[in-house]
Amino acid sequence: MSRERKIIIIVTVFVSAIFGLIFLYPKLNLQKIIIINNEEIEDITEEDEEENHSPLSGLPCENFDRRPLGVVLANDPVARPLAGLSEADIVFEMPVITGSITRIIAVYVCNSPEEIGPLRSARHDFIPLMQSIDAIFTHWGGSHFALDKLSERIIDNIDALNNSYRAFYRDNKMKMPHNAFTSFDRLLKAAENLDYRIENKFKGYKFEISKSKIQNPKNNNKKLSINYAYPYDVEYVYNSEDNLYLRYRAGKAEIDRNNNKQIKVKNIVIMKVFSEQIEGPDYNDLDIEGKGDCQIYQNGDVVDCIWQKDSYPTSSKLYFWDMQGKEITFIPGQTWIELVELEQKVIWE
Repeated sequence: MSRERKIIIIVTVFVSAIFGLIFLYPKLNLQKIIIINNEEIEDITEEDEEENHSPLSGLPCENFDRRPLGVVLANDPVARPLAGLSEADIVFEMPVITGSITRIIAVYVCNSPEEIGPLRSARHDFIPLMQSIDAIFTHWGGSHFALDKLSERIIDNIDALNNSYRAFYRDNKMKMPHNAFTSFDRLLKAAENLDYRIENKFKGYKFEISKSKIQNPKNNNKKLSINYAYPYDVEYVYNSEDNLYLRYRAGKAEIDRNNNKQIKVKNIVIMKVFSEQIEGPDYNDLDIEGKGDCQIYQNGDVVDCIWQKDSYPTSSKLYFWDMQGKEITFIPGQTWIELVELEQKVIWE
């Protein structure tokens, strides 16, 4: 057999093998890599882009169709570091007193933290946010404004004051009221026993996997400062190598006490809202139904946007639109939605 004929046969066999793989395994796709919390995830395929991903983070996971579960967490210095923050799909942060204390709602779909907390009480304006993503709302008591609404059963909720099915516990090494904790498995068991729907119905946000590895070296180490009152003030520092924002609070790295890792974020939403004090100095009211200005920080850049949350039906989605009227596309990974007062300074430099 001539040398030329041998080469033709080898090439023919190789090409046939490649086409055989394509036709026999149509779901075989080149993997796309994203980076979240400094860990590479290499199992996002074209099929994953369409389904089997969290509606809140856009990441593929086994529990993608599990109903979101939102937990109110303390933000006070004595409660830090918080447990379970790094495993949340999306996190809301907002003032509970105008110009003063803030609080967090961490929302879980994909992950099941072994410890979440410390928990704190609900406020009435947390409820529309949880309704907008079809979440089961978890809290430790609440203002009478919130408890009055919850008594009408307008949302599925788990209140630690009732401690339904032993879903909550206290860490006696910490001072009350900042020592209340739970776990995802405890909450899931309580939700099942309370006969709450466990399957997700929220269609979720839009995500663009193709931009997940974009790097923006010209803005490396650029800082986003949110002028919440000290010691609740927040900073995010952009890391272009991993295309992530490192979170700091009161000048210190925000750490998850479960794994001692710094919180690293893919998307940050600055949501401008009107806030006013009601019933003295203890409570405020956030105007989170209607429309307002917002900014999206991702890939080291900032995009102006409009947020919208209709008051009817109460379960309407919280939307984010760009200035051309198209829904904002997020990068797969953890998102923080920062509700800031209209006059509060937000600096990107």
